[in-house]
Amino acid sequence: MMLRLAAALVAASMLAPAVLAQTYPSKTVTLVVPFPAGGSTDWLSRLLGQKLEQRLKHPFIVENRAGGANVIAATAVAKAEPDGHTLLMTTSTTMAINVSVFKNLPYDPDRDFAPVGLVSGVPFVLIVNAALPVRTVGDLVQLAKSKTGGLDYVSTGPGSAANLFAVLLKNALGGIAMTPIPYKGNAPGLQDVAAGHVSVMFSDLLGALPLIESGKVRALGVSTSKRSAAAPDIPTLSEAGVPGFDASAWQMIVASARTPAAIVDKLNSELHAIVSDAAVNRDINGRGHIAIVTPPPAELKNFVRSEITRWGKVVDEAGARGTE
Repeated sequence: MMLRLAAALVAASMLAPAVLAQTYPSKTVTLVVPFPAGGSTDWLSRLLGQKLEQRLKHPFIVENRAGGANVIAATAVAKAEPDGHTLLMTTSTTMAINVSVFKNLPYDPDRDFAPVGLVSGVPFVLIVNAALPVRTVGDLVQLAKSKTGGLDYVSTGPGSAANLFAVLLKNALGGIAMTPIPYKGNAPGLQDVAAGHVSVMFSDLLGALPLIESGKVRALGVSTSKRSAAAPDIPTLSEAGVPGFDASAWQMIVASARTPAAIVDKLNSELHAIVSDAAVNRDINGRGHIAIVTPPPAELKNFVRSEITRWGKVVDEAGARGTE
């Protein structure tokens, strides 16, 4: 009898993950976005949420929780019920940069989250208000030197790509004067650059391209070593006069750390299939992102750890360690 009971328990334990995967999701899934509506992370979250809803036959809703350099949203999801029904669209800021920028980060990216899917790389573009007498990086340097206090630029937090890339640019150009103006997200920052309230910004391409095409802002260069397929006429910053400049962000969906592996694996498999689809892949790349067909969860854990180390060096170069 004891042998039969033991065998039954083993069989039940083997069935449990399969049952979890089959019954998930059992209710509405909330995908939390740590930025306001209208930006590239919000757009990508809504696209993937729609595709997941179609495939898994349950509602996926996007909830925007902006502010606090992604900390507000990340902390909330880290504490959420670990059942896969609350997910977070993270960025390299959330999962890697904040570790070095914050003195006391209220969440641990490695300990508190289960990576679900790495879905996108994000080139940024350096833009200026179109009314400024700036058409090249050289013009930008001259303007910075001529203005008392230098140039003001959009910063969405000390550890944000918008801020770190600007600091890296400042250092690469010999330490020109640049002053950060804080914003909760890229979308409101873009609006103020177009309106002339702020001079300079590093923006994701998705948000910036309509303003570039309408002539409201002017693009000086993309942040990556290669030109973007979505904007092949915009040179790289390296081509535009900042040799060796190469920086990009990334986006990953995560769940709280104790989410069952069967659910994480199921979501990973679905995201792999979604981004593998030619139309989705083309849509993501066409919007200024770099579509990534996600590796499995175990590889993502190692990726996050390596990115914490890599971005820590960038934060140190920018002089931003422990500034928050």
